[in-house]
Amino acid sequence: MDSDYGLPRELSGLQKKRALYHPELPPCLQGIEVRVEFGDQTITSDSANARVICQAFPHTYGQPLVHFLRPTANVPDAQIISEHPPIRVGVVFCGRQSPGGHNVIWGLHNAIKSHNPSSVLLGFVGGSEGLFAQKTLEITDGVLSTYKNQGGFDLLGRTKDQIRTTEQVNAAMATCLALKLDGLVIIGGTTSNTDAAHLAEIFAEIKCSTKVVGVPVSLSGDLKNQFVETDVGFDTVCRVNSQLISNICIDALSAEKYYYFVRVMGRKASHVALECALQTHPNMVILGEEVNMSKLTISDIIKQIADAVQARAKQDKYHGVILIPEGLVESIPELYALLQEIHGLHSQGIAAENVPSKLSPWASALFEFLPSFIRKELLLIPESDESAQLSQIETEKLLAQLVELEINKRMKEGTYKGKKFSAVCHFFGYQARGSLPSKFDCDYAYVLGHICYHILEAGLNGYMAIVTNLKSPVNKWRCAAVPLTAMMTVKRYTPGAAPIAKPALHPTTVDLKARPFEIFREKASSFLMDDVYRNPGPLQFDGPGADTKAITLCIDDQDYMGRIKLFQEYLDEVKGIVKPGCSQDILKAALSSMASVKNVLSVISSPSFGAQTTL
Repeated sequence: MDSDYGLPRELSGLQKKRALYHPELPPCLQGIEVRVEFGDQTITSDSANARVICQAFPHTYGQPLVHFLRPTANVPDAQIISEHPPIRVGVVFCGRQSPGGHNVIWGLHNAIKSHNPSSVLLGFVGGSEGLFAQKTLEITDGVLSTYKNQGGFDLLGRTKDQIRTTEQVNAAMATCLALKLDGLVIIGGTTSNTDAAHLAEIFAEIKCSTKVVGVPVSLSGDLKNQFVETDVGFDTVCRVNSQLISNICIDALSAEKYYYFVRVMGRKASHVALECALQTHPNMVILGEEVNMSKLTISDIIKQIADAVQARAKQDKYHGVILIPEGLVESIPELYALLQEIHGLHSQGIAAENVPSKLSPWASALFEFLPSFIRKELLLIPESDESAQLSQIETEKLLAQLVELEINKRMKEGTYKGKKFSAVCHFFGYQARGSLPSKFDCDYAYVLGHICYHILEAGLNGYMAIVTNLKSPVNKWRCAAVPLTAMMTVKRYTPGAAPIAKPALHPTTVDLKARPFEIFREKASSFLMDDVYRNPGPLQFDGPGADTKAITLCIDDQDYMGRIKLFQEYLDEVKGIVKPGCSQDILKAALSSMASVKNVLSVISSPSFGAQTTL
């Protein structure tokens, strides 16, 4: 073990109070028995690429959906597991730190020990590198005592390395075999859970006894799909950011002379920006998904903002708050194309200082048009996943400078007659991800940890722990396990001559047709002109505000797993009515109805019908 990990924290009074809170468990996870209902085999929503995914994951694709049942459930074919021999489980943080991650480990530890005190939970210190090097810390009550309900990933640490290359996979497998692990729990976002799926597939192929389980922990909210209602950490990050943004809104309203450009986290998707907008009501929000859908250029965006500044000036308002996601730069077509060209030159081994001279004529012209600080930031070496270093690219500063130039131009032309435009820029990238988690994230993460144990007890490999009906109280949450392959889509890209199809859990973007965005769009004009700023206040762990949840979670009527169960109940009822011996009228009505349903579903499920948006 590395001596830097697992050391007791020195807790403040507030942290000590938080550490005393013990999350509630839903009924399906209570008791000593593990009650499992195996549902139908799963498919993928990416029907056009189902064969590609199946070929890539022949051993783990098409596994059944699994529900964990409450003691009172009457399911005749449910599997009841009453004997719990000791097991050995490893857990590793693979994704970026996100509030609530420690509670996943706490929940997993409590579940393991409550079913058999002789079971062992080993944490890999230093993230995936610790997994490869077999660096472990045994998780005990003493180790966990100062990390319960606390932020960060510092109990074990993490790295950004992927578990993907042959060398990495072999090292992970060697660790699991050497430590005789019955299960490996991987905590992280889309990339980490994609790695978990690949590892599970390889383990199944070679008949390795270690079962791999994924947990959705990502502050960006981009793991959201038909099964995952939200990620651990998203609620906390949005609420902490919203408090900061609302403070800025009140400052803007008080000083009445600054436009604040605020960039929040969200690399491939704008979920954080949308949630914070609904919580705080800034004057403008530029979502990457809107820009991408409308193919807005940088000039279009600058004109939109400048027009808003001018319209507000006519009402004698010279202040405002404009919210953008950090991934906006990759949603603007010409900037994205410029980045791709720069990254292509990097991949050829061309040094950053020589890249500008190698750009194509159009890219060179755009590059020279941009302010010098942005030019330096665009030249940064890309991340390991080939995306730009978005946290280092000051898009908010770029927009502020270009809007100022546009307003000054209009002032000279006489079309803008207001006061001088002044901007203040902020990036809220790291202020929230180490925060004390919200009560919701504490509960959610702890429950997911318990589900991980239930998945391992059921002998499942290549699954993700899932909770649905999250907008309801904990005692109404539904707990399940979903094959990682059921959440996969295929992204095609062309690095060379031939396109490559890569099945993965890709980030899910904001659905511009869903209710949360519709509500935002309905109120956008009022937000812009009326200064209806809203202050949600700081995180609360007690009192009436403690059970507040993300607005997008509460208004997005999802509960996919509940509807699957309801559908199965309807089918069972129909089968109970339409049996040999029923009347001709009943049979004809059933056939007519089923034919109509089949025709509608055939159209909706076709690849050409609007598929879920992923990047």
